[in-house]
Amino acid sequence: MVEFDRKVFAERLKELRAERGVGQRTLAEILDLSNSSISYWETCKQEPTAGALYKLACYFNVSTDYLLGLEE
Repeated sequence: MVEFDRKVFAERLKELRAERGVGQRTLAEILDLSNSSISYWETCKQEPTAGALYKLACYFNVSTDYLLGLEE
């Protein structure tokens, strides 16, 4: 079974936010997520739910596998 690396996910999320120029709070509002969730993911304290992962992938137009570090 393959497990994703929280650090890779955190770095990719930060990079994608920076490319779009959106802060944690703004992203949380756009995707109807809590601001603390974004912060916890970026500091590797929590893993995203499947639903949140889907929202992120759609918003950033990337695959969930990319976000999870399973593909480049």
